[in-house]
Amino acid sequence: MKTSNTTKETLMQNAQQDMHMLIQDSLLSEREKLALTCRILFDKGHDAGLAGQITSRTAAKNTFLTQRFGLGFDEVTAENLIEVDQDLKPLAGVGMANPANRFHTWIYQEHPDVNCIIHTHPTHIAALSMLAVPLIISQMDTCGLYNDCSFVPDWPGVPVGNEEGILISKALGNNRAVFLAHHGQLVVGKNIEEACNLAILIERAAKLQLLAMAAGEIKPLPQHLAQEAHDWVSTDKRNKVNFAYYARQALKHHTNCI
Repeated sequence: MKTSNTTKETLMQNAQQDMHMLIQDSLLSEREKLALTCRILFDKGHDAGLAGQITSRTAAKNTFLTQRFGLGFDEVTAENLIEVDQDLKPLAGVGMANPANRFHTWIYQEHPDVNCIIHTHPTHIAALSMLAVPLIISQMDTCGLYNDCSFVPDWPGVPVGNEEGILISKALGNNRAVFLAHHGQLVVGKNIEEACNLAILIERAAKLQLLAMAAGEIKPLPQHLAQEAHDWVSTDKRNKVNFAYYARQALKHHTNCI
């Protein structure tokens, strides 16, 4: 075996190179990716009626795509997404944005590297939020959130004001996720694929935490290995490969969304 003496670091680097060479990126448009993300999250348990929002920056400055208020995640299509400005006024398409999108505008303003935001109230996140304890990352599959999830212990009420936008944007800091006590979760990404993967991951992490807390005391991961795992699964290419799989799953059941 030619690689029997190859170091772990080299093997990881080689795997990253192979991903870039051998796996092609998706040809989906941003509208199609956003609509698919809504269907993916609906299937993954993020449905909570009309609660929750998803937004993505457009090429035009200070504008973003979002779902029409009144539509559930399972009803969103590439065609019925609307483009709005920072005051949530529609620029193209018919309908209105969810008023809670206001705190998205603050995040976009304060975090220029963020291009997609997902906020939802999935069951396990919502249940864990009732305990007002931080999210604990202590299992390999959830290490994408290790040292990457802020915690807001105080509920500020319905997030439709500027005050909530300032609070949540500040709490995010340099992380990609925020766990909101008595509320839900928020994740951000440099692209739609990254944000979608993190939204799925944070709900899984909450489910595992609740199960583990019911069985005993959660033991911490070795810090350097957890950080290594975080970095391994957090590359742009890995995010796109993961998203492509979730998109194929969704398209088996939601052929009308793109």
